[in-house]
Amino acid sequence: MIQRLLVANRGEIARRVFRTCRDLGVETVAVYSDADADAPHAREADLAVRLPGAAPAETYLRADLILAAAGSAGADAVHPGYGFLSENADFARQVTAAGLTWVGPPAEVIAAMGSKIEAKRLLAGAGVPVLPEPDPETVTVADLPLLVKASAGGGGRGMRAVRVLDELPGALASARREAGSAFGDTTVFCEPLLEGARHVEVQVLADRHGTVWTLGERECSIQRRHQKILEEAPSPAVGPELRAALSEAAAAAARAIGYRGAGTVEFLLAADDRFFFLEVNTRLQVEHPVTECRYGLDLVRLQLEIAEGARLPGRPPEPRGHAVEVRLYAEDPAEDWRPSSGPLHTFDVPGVDAEFAVPDGYGLRLDTGVTDGTVIGTHYDPMLAKVIAWAPTRAASARRLAAALRGARIHGPDTNRDLLVRILAEPSFLAGETDTGYLDRLGPKVLAAPPEAAAVRLSALAAALAAAADARDRAPALGGLPSGWRNVTSAPQRRSYAAPDGEIEVAYRLTRAGLRAEGHEDVGLVSVAGSPADRTVTLETAGVRRRFTVRQIGDRVHVDSGLGAVALRALPRFTDPADKVAPGSLLAPMPGTVVRVETRPGAAVTAGQTLVVLEAMKMEHRVTAPAAGMVAGVGVHVGQQVEAGAVLAVISEGDS
Repeated sequence: MIQRLLVANRGEIARRVFRTCRDLGVETVAVYSDADADAPHAREADLAVRLPGAAPAETYLRADLILAAAGSAGADAVHPGYGFLSENADFARQVTAAGLTWVGPPAEVIAAMGSKIEAKRLLAGAGVPVLPEPDPETVTVADLPLLVKASAGGGGRGMRAVRVLDELPGALASARREAGSAFGDTTVFCEPLLEGARHVEVQVLADRHGTVWTLGERECSIQRRHQKILEEAPSPAVGPELRAALSEAAAAAARAIGYRGAGTVEFLLAADDRFFFLEVNTRLQVEHPVTECRYGLDLVRLQLEIAEGARLPGRPPEPRGHAVEVRLYAEDPAEDWRPSSGPLHTFDVPGVDAEFAVPDGYGLRLDTGVTDGTVIGTHYDPMLAKVIAWAPTRAASARRLAAALRGARIHGPDTNRDLLVRILAEPSFLAGETDTGYLDRLGPKVLAAPPEAAAVRLSALAAALAAAADARDRAPALGGLPSGWRNVTSAPQRRSYAAPDGEIEVAYRLTRAGLRAEGHEDVGLVSVAGSPADRTVTLETAGVRRRFTVRQIGDRVHVDSGLGAVALRALPRFTDPADKVAPGSLLAPMPGTVVRVETRPGAAVTAGQTLVVLEAMKMEHRVTAPAAGMVAGVGVHVGQQVEAGAVLAVISEGDS
């Protein structure tokens, strides 16, 4: 029996495993990097061991340090979570060689499935359908489009779509670099890119006594950069006959490799219902909660029991209802999914029925690795949380999830929250007509739709009224008077904000007759309540009252209402000349590491040309020239760490 479990991971998945351990009475051990010293997972475990450093290669990818942590903490078992060392066969071998229980499949199974190339060959022999692998050296136009894929790892890293033959060499080189950085293995391969295909996967569980469960399929087609952002179970495209065929293929794969524990067999599903093996994930999946909700199971508990030698019942429970999960990321979809970092001041999702667990009945589940005050760094994946709705029908799940996200208060880094809300209400999604090209097909209309202009203007007015209330609270004398009060009529109060679509100036007076705001003649002020940290402004428009919650942190103002979340930046009355940068300066959009500089001083560049490549949150990000011109200077070098706003290069426009 496992007595003390070390989770060789961080964030949300570590907290998820700890929750099950508390239910079972198993003591827990966390490991944490210096960047995670105050992270929730490090605080919640019974014991916690520091891994000196911040980068994954220094910490969570160091098998020797994690084994030493297990020894010093007296752990008798290791759960790898997902990512990092979870699919590293050598790590699994070292854990078992140290006399510890490995909560996962045998090392030889991980090794066999760790190479997607070898996995395809092995499972083709077991009768599982696979896609061909054209040789990159002999690819022709007739083979296009192609997908370049890393043989090791997953999560969309080391993957590149190629539709033009001339792009293949660059795609291979870029995929190899990213795969080497993320997984320590630069091996890549090619396979046909099936346009319009769906990504479906089957959850499997297998014990050491020969019992194999398949727990239905999950639909994971909505992806950005080949990484999932929305998953659901069951798939709206899969009927009973196809489900049986997928489950049979997944069970055959599990038996062929001698699988044990929880795992996932992934497939591409073509429009004609043909399906092809992609890979076996020899670990728990990020999206496991949708399966847990439908089947009423705790997959982590089953993992631990199987590792202890328990026997699965002959059949799994019957599924019930429909579950949809979204991944909240700290990123800006409108800026090519640019990751965002910094303090997360507020994180509140309303109506949560359970955390890290299946709700008692249909309901809302939250699995998160963050809390108020968590600092989102640049070393790790930018996922903040998973929000899961489980309801009797797919439509009910989507509606419940959209409402929860719409009402969430998330203040700090940019997130993909609004994108997820729009997807959940989008007609083709609601009709179940999704595939892996869904986001590319919808384009900027979904990705970058800003808040409605009227909502932004009302939110700015609420922000200005909240700021005036703050000023009254700070007043050393006569604080009860309205801000800007005069005995005679005077100029209106004015505040300016930077908004998504440009600058907004709010001009208003508070008179005996009430609020008088320019451009808002039909808007009345009902009340301003709360403290400076959290104001509630109630405005009335055409007889309809609406509440706005306003929180200002530094110069950032977050306004939440039924009209949506609006982020503003309070502008000073006078600008500081020291804040200006040279015209034509190309600024770092995020903190990161410079991995390539593709230009030099004096070089002519065209609009959209890549000049610098940054690595942040385990992904490469291209920084491009905003216009044609001449490079007047380059301010960075390969390997350099840069902060957001750092000058990377200076472009003299129009000189090319």
